Amino acid sequence: MAEYDALPDVGHACGHNLIAEASLGAAVAAMEAMKTTAAAKGKLVVLGTPAEESHGGKELLLQKGAFTDVDVAVMVHPIHQDSLRAGFNASQKITVRYRGKAAHAGACPWEGVNALDAAVASYVNVSLFRQQMKPACRVHGIFTESGKYSSVIADTSAILYHVRGETLDDLSELVTRLEGCFSAAAQATGCTMTTERSLIYKDVIHNMALTKTYRKHGIAFGVEFTDDDLSFIEPCGASTDAGNVSYEVPTIHPMYRILASGKNHTPAFAQASNSSEAQPPTLRVAKMLALTALDLFTDPALVSQAKAELADWKKARSREGCQTTALVA
Repeated sequence: MAEYDALPDVGHACGHNLIAEASLGAAVAAMEAMKTTAAAKGKLVVLGTPAEESHGGKELLLQKGAFTDVDVAVMVHPIHQDSLRAGFNASQKITVRYRGKAAHAGACPWEGVNALDAAVASYVNVSLFRQQMKPACRVHGIFTESGKYSSVIADTSAILYHVRGETLDDLSELVTRLEGCFSAAAQATGCTMTTERSLIYKDVIHNMALTKTYRKHGIAFGVEFTDDDLSFIEPCGASTDAGNVSYEVPTIHPMYRILASGKNHTPAFAQASNSSEAQPPTLRVAKMLALTALDLFTDPALVSQAKAELADWKKARSREGCQTTALVA
């Protein structure tokens, strides 16, 4: 999988340019190796996956059948450290819109229904709720509409919230609680309310059979993973639509270190992603991906093991009554 979208204003502050480079480099290397490896059987696809940052390109590709004949999906992502299994949260964006009634704010404010008050009350409700949220849950938002003139009671307002939960089930629970915060604000102010939801980004299910294979090649190239890298999932607070793929296809999404004076989504990381210093680690992980792919093409049992692992995970979730499909967006 090859991401390639940039962020507004700051550019490639999440290193998606390097992701595309690593995926293409891995594909070229693997294809060349397959030409001289008689046991290598299979089809190698480089799938461009747009709009990871905001619009869930991978989920749309899933819905359109782009992954129907795919047995395994792999990609890498630059960050400030080497990590096999980063804990990506499930997430969804929710826009809450309030509608009230305009009135002259000085002459007859009592004739108005203040939509801005509803938005503020909603924001306060969410802030008060944070004390009861699970540690990995996050809700952050901005006012996108709040009236146009201070002398007019605002008849419309809107807040865009980004909601994250450690798992898809945590996200579902969190969204249900937040709906109470939103509707309480509408009721208290006399406004009406509507919500708009984005596609859901699911949490990433790291396939262990594939992870161990990738790790083996990383160690051979001198990558120093932590001692508990196979047993510990390190929370990163971010989200990715690669999680949606991981629910349907055995997937790995390891992170790799580039030298940067700031973390992802900062101007400093954008500068690092475009620097020559980012090239050696990117080429190294491309080789690691290529060798992982070659193992898959020469060892059908490894592919079967990865598929069986995902199937067992789905069965376990079904028995526990957990969600395996996304909430209605």
